[in-house]
Amino acid sequence: MTQTPRRKSRAAPLEARKRPVQRRSAATVDAILEAAARILESAGLAGYTTNAIAARAGVSVGSLYQYFPNRDALTAALIDRESAPLLAEVEAAAAASSCEAALLRLIRAAVAHQMRRPELARLLDFEERRLPLGERDARVSERIHAALVGAFELADAPAIADRQTTALDVIAIVRGMVDAAGERRETDAQALEARVTRAAIGYLWRTERGE
Repeated sequence: MTQTPRRKSRAAPLEARKRPVQRRSAATVDAILEAAARILESAGLAGYTTNAIAARAGVSVGSLYQYFPNRDALTAALIDRESAPLLAEVEAAAAASSCEAALLRLIRAAVAHQMRRPELARLLDFEERRLPLGERDARVSERIHAALVGAFELADAPAIADRQTTALDVIAIVRGMVDAAGERRETDAQALEARVTRAAIGYLWRTERGE
């Protein structure tokens, strides 16, 4: 039997419909994003609807759609908002004067990103894997990778033959441990930071000795 060719489904747009220019518009967008965050934290993905978000923000659904064409676009904007403090810390780490200081700052930033609002971070991690963020997500990873490679070039860095690959390994160690802690709903940031630091430093200095 001949099958009718299926139309390729078009991915929903993930960009905001318009950028707020006036202070009032910016306040509306902030209220919508914070409402989205609180809905995720309190009701999870099951209750995460544009109607619920608009009601929580105190705006009409029509007003929400003026800025975001769909829920996924709103989620992408929320991911950007929550990633901003992490990226600021990455830039600060990249300017550190020692490899150890840069590494510790990156680890602390990763843990703080997870622990600041743990349930929100956990659900946004899930959504980030689902959404086709493409270059947007790649830019974040590239900036973290570049900061680590730069740190490995500093005077106190361990002797590493392949800095590019080692940086990817360290990112995988940190991200894996932090994400797993989020899945387990851990709340002790200090304990998590200590474990991740031991793992990353142990890997780097064992690599230096060729073990």
